Amino acid sequence: MTGTVAIVTGGSRGIGRAVLRRLTRRGHAVVFTYTTDERGADDVLTEAAESGATVRALRGDITAADAPARLADAADELGELTVLVNNAGVTGPIGPLRTVTDATIARVLDVNLGATLRLCREVVGRWESRAVRDDRSIVNVSSIAARTGAPGEYVWYAASKAGVEALTVGLANEVAPRRIRVNGVSPGTTATTIHARAGRPDRAAEVGARTPLGRPGDPDEIAAAVEWLVSGDAGYVTGSIIDVTGGIR
Repeated sequence: MTGTVAIVTGGSRGIGRAVLRRLTRRGHAVVFTYTTDERGADDVLTEAAESGATVRALRGDITAADAPARLADAADELGELTVLVNNAGVTGPIGPLRTVTDATIARVLDVNLGATLRLCREVVGRWESRAVRDDRSIVNVSSIAARTGAPGEYVWYAASKAGVEALTVGLANEVAPRRIRVNGVSPGTTATTIHARAGRPDRAAEVGARTPLGRPGDPDEIAAAVEWLVSGDAGYVTGSIIDVTGGIR
């Protein structure tokens, strides 16, 4: 895969960072985004330099109007873009719908769904204007909340992820004739910092204990599904949402 490039949004920590590691081990150069986690981004870059991987960090708001073009341009500078992983996501504070502000609703929808739509549009547009390859792949990271609805916690987040899954299925069918694959990964409760940022640092352990497997997921377990979907082993898979949920349905 020498010379191929992947974009990973939200790559400085958690699932995104685990995805980045796996993709660099497969030989991809990676461009990743982050918003405020400067220490995490520096750690990723240091680790990449030590392993000999080519990794570039772009700090900024993924919802900015120029973000898709900036990301795609940065990828083009490193080689041929073949993989897009839309991973960046936010929840806002945990609570019932009556407590959420308009600002939180707007931010969650724009980060989780709007930015994903716009980046898919940018990347697909570039791919469609270039020579056809068989290994171009988009993976959108959803959430089991898209199915459960997350009542009493963040139904607005669940709604945004349901939108991501609809986008995944629709776009997959739209671009399949051009041999572009689009899939999703739906994690269950995973041990990342997203729970602390939502105000419930112990949530992963609490909810994970109620799964059939009795624990939360590890970011690398989610990343493994992403890695498989972008590999040739998944060459006949498109429009699918893969559950990595510890048995939660």
